[in-house]
Amino acid sequence: MSRRAVFSRILKCLRPYWGYLLFTVLSALVVVAGQLLSPFFAGRAVDYAVGRGEVDFARLKLCLVGVLVSSAAAMVCQWTMSVSNNRVAYRVLSDLRVQTFEKLGKLPLRYIDDRAYGDILGVVVSDAEQFADGLLLGFTQLFTGGLTIVGVLGIMLAIRWEIALVVFLITPLSLFVARFIASRTYRTFRRQAEARADATAYADEMIGGLKTVKAFGREEICRAQFREKNETLRKTSLTALFFSSTTNPTTRFVNSLVYAAVALSGGFLVIATGGAFSVGYLSTFLSYANQYTKPFNEISEVIAEFQNALACAGRIFALLSEEEEPPDGTNELGRAKGDVSFENVSFCYDPARPLIEHFYLRVGAGMRVAIVGPTGCGKTTLVNLIMRFYDVQEGSICVDGEDIRTLRRASLRENIGMVLQDTWLKKATVRENLCLGSPGCTEEEMIAAAKAAKAHSFIMRLPDGYDTVVDGEGTLSAGQKQLLCIARVMLCRPPMLILDEATSNIDTRTERIVQQAFAALMRGRTCFIVAHRLSTVENADLILVMREGKIVERGKHADLLARGGLYAALYRAQFSK
Repeated sequence: MSRRAVFSRILKCLRPYWGYLLFTVLSALVVVAGQLLSPFFAGRAVDYAVGRGEVDFARLKLCLVGVLVSSAAAMVCQWTMSVSNNRVAYRVLSDLRVQTFEKLGKLPLRYIDDRAYGDILGVVVSDAEQFADGLLLGFTQLFTGGLTIVGVLGIMLAIRWEIALVVFLITPLSLFVARFIASRTYRTFRRQAEARADATAYADEMIGGLKTVKAFGREEICRAQFREKNETLRKTSLTALFFSSTTNPTTRFVNSLVYAAVALSGGFLVIATGGAFSVGYLSTFLSYANQYTKPFNEISEVIAEFQNALACAGRIFALLSEEEEPPDGTNELGRAKGDVSFENVSFCYDPARPLIEHFYLRVGAGMRVAIVGPTGCGKTTLVNLIMRFYDVQEGSICVDGEDIRTLRRASLRENIGMVLQDTWLKKATVRENLCLGSPGCTEEEMIAAAKAAKAHSFIMRLPDGYDTVVDGEGTLSAGQKQLLCIARVMLCRPPMLILDEATSNIDTRTERIVQQAFAALMRGRTCFIVAHRLSTVENADLILVMREGKIVERGKHADLLARGGLYAALYRAQFSK
């Protein structure tokens, strides 16, 4: 996204907090007024004490009181402005994190599949944090700095327009330098954010697969690859830092020119006017020259952070602008009977590599359908299409005669229980994981499901039983996690089931017991069973044999064996002596 588009999106994010922003502006006005009045009172105090025996103590006292009151008011309002800025920055940060997390739930799975998890995590966490930091600093400096510049010029014009004109003529030089450098720092910080996300994604990937890396002895190669990515990050960071660090000394040089011009022109005026423009006024102008140039210094100090914040915000808004899933349907499915049909379905992940083409299938309610075939033939893709994780590109899939694209996704998925080969448990208690799909279930129903899945016995051996916290990593074995996932689906008791290698991580003896539990669960339900182990599909009502996205054989176990085709070859490969 362009910097202008990013800035426009930031303003939209700030719109709900206009009240806080208004309070910030009012506080900034008081801060600037207090800071501008102090030099004025101090300059008048110089004139009231300019000579021996000519000190006007009454007026001098009033000037000192004015300095104290204006300074105290500026200090209090500076604090309230900081509090208001903090509220705005961190509420915007909270809103953006909520929006990005919600957006991830609305994005098609293709977006998640095509990107490293670490890259996405970097946008939600680190980029959002960098954006909030830059936004906080930018607000504080831009509000007060802008008002100070305008206020100082106004007072200078009111007191002596000749000196104000000198300052005004030098100001564009400082603005030009700041703009020239800022335009380049934005690009460098954008590259830095991308390099940081790349390094984060790689580290996340390697940590997640550390056992595999160690098993294959790839530690040194992975270290070398990470060093390369880290070196890229180092170079982009140094480039960004170089451009951002040139802003401050450059603007300070211009500011020194402003101070020297004020001192020189003011000195000439003191001499030329014969005291009409007094030494006190000159000291006031010199103080104002410092105050005028100070915002440029402060803004230049935070400009790097602000450019970094814009670059990070660009990545966040790019994610929020991604195209969401196709529109959800409006129809409610209710309790499905379980009739499923594929009508001329075509689908592929990559247009250059066709996968499923002109696929037809009709499954009656209560049928147990097994899908087998070589790796990559499209078995799991069929499952993804039924669940609407992906939408078909041609044709239609119907449940109970309704195109699933007309149904609400939640309504469709409530009717389908799914157990995958890759198990997933969140970091929570066993109880919370089991009740994930049935939050209103009773204790007795939960335990019954766990017993049916043959998980109750090992759960009771855990330190706190059903209240044991599991993290999905080293707390449980792969087989135990699989049993919990099976129990979770059994607790939902949906009218349709999808079992994608659901018993792949379970030992043979436990598998036979769980198959008996599955047989009871599947009775009267439409079931799709994706399996490589053909012993688990022998009792299916219909076996579909797929190759390259097409059904090449269909029938029952005995018929397919007698036919001597692909199914028989797969079966012999597993069970022949």
